[in-house]
Amino acid sequence: MLAPALTAPVAAPDMVAAEAAARGFLAALGVPLDTEETGRTAARMAAAYTELLTPQPFEPTDFDNPAGYGELVLARGVPFRSVCAHHLMPFHGIAHVGYLPGERLLGLSKLARAVSACAAAPQMQERLTGQVADWLVQLLVPQGAGVVLVAEHGCMTLRGACAVGASVVTMAMRGRLKADPAARAEFVSLTGLAGGTR
Repeated sequence: MLAPALTAPVAAPDMVAAEAAARGFLAALGVPLDTEETGRTAARMAAAYTELLTPQPFEPTDFDNPAGYGELVLARGVPFRSVCAHHLMPFHGIAHVGYLPGERLLGLSKLARAVSACAAAPQMQERLTGQVADWLVQLLVPQGAGVVLVAEHGCMTLRGACAVGASVVTMAMRGRLKADPAARAEFVSLTGLAGGTR
């Protein structure tokens, strides 16, 4: 089966232009760029954002489900990081990603890889949550799919409100995990959120 695209094609970064832009940005903010500490800061900044914004390619591996396994498959506590589309500041946290299988099963590591691939772009946490859930539905046609993200946003903790320690929780439920209260409750309980933990 051809996997649905997780992200739009990304052009190869122009590192020379990125470094020049970073240098101009830092200079405009009054950051001295001629000290031992800051002499390579523009280059490091360009490399860091390139790493954050470049999704790692992967091949989704899905398999027939001949035994008819239909119980929840859940990857808990998957770490992820992204950058906020509004301020381009990092946000990071954990993802809980699961599905109720239909005729296909997904290679387990691909649950984590899907989150990482979708996160490698200027993102809104709400959109990221839905993208992963929708991708699972399109690829596997499961009975249900669910994604919960718990993240701390630099744009909320390091500036503005300075709400250090605050986290944001978003959920996207599809199919039975949205329609069936018992299935939804089982999913939420297994993530650990029902008990107020991450």
